[in-house]
Amino acid sequence: MKLDSKERFDVFPVLQTDRLDLVEIRQSHLKDLFHVFGDDQVTQYYNIKTFAKEEEGQPLLDWFQSRFEEKLGIRWGIALKGEKEIIGTIGFNHFTKGHRATIGYDLRRKHWNKGYITEVLKAVIDFGFHTLEINRIEAEVMQGNIVSEKVLVKLGFIREGILRQWMFWNGNHYDMTMYSVLKEDVTQ
Repeated sequence: MKLDSKERFDVFPVLQTDRLDLVEIRQSHLKDLFHVFGDDQVTQYYNIKTFAKEEEGQPLLDWFQSRFEEKLGIRWGIALKGEKEIIGTIGFNHFTKGHRATIGYDLRRKHWNKGYITEVLKAVIDFGFHTLEINRIEAEVMQGNIVSEKVLVKLGFIREGILRQWMFWNGNHYDMTMYSVLKEDVTQ
């Protein structure tokens, strides 16, 4: 299904997998974001400081919503099938129709090692290639995040190399590993 540019963002698209729902992140999810980003192990490879209190999630929630409203990105909340609480987020931090997008994701630690990220990544990649008509999806992975690298490779992403001191965050420079998958890689 392809949508024209006006249709694409009139209504937030809800995606579903066998076990999970990908939903719009709303104000009612602020506490859920705290449960995700209030864990040092979740934020270890993320350019975000671990939340000490729920209110610290408001700028992130506002950013997710503004990216969608401005038609520059889309970030879903990950919920167990039929549940309202979100256990993580996934989506395109930015995208250019017909060209490329950068994907990102996170998940509460108590839901790790259940295959949830692999499951939702498949749905989001499919949405990117077929609905948003993206040609290339990129993932920038902080050095040391081996679990994320394994998931990406499992889904057909290719390791392209190291982006030296690519990310500047919290007063430090970080090398990032660039992974990508092309539409032709998964549709052949």
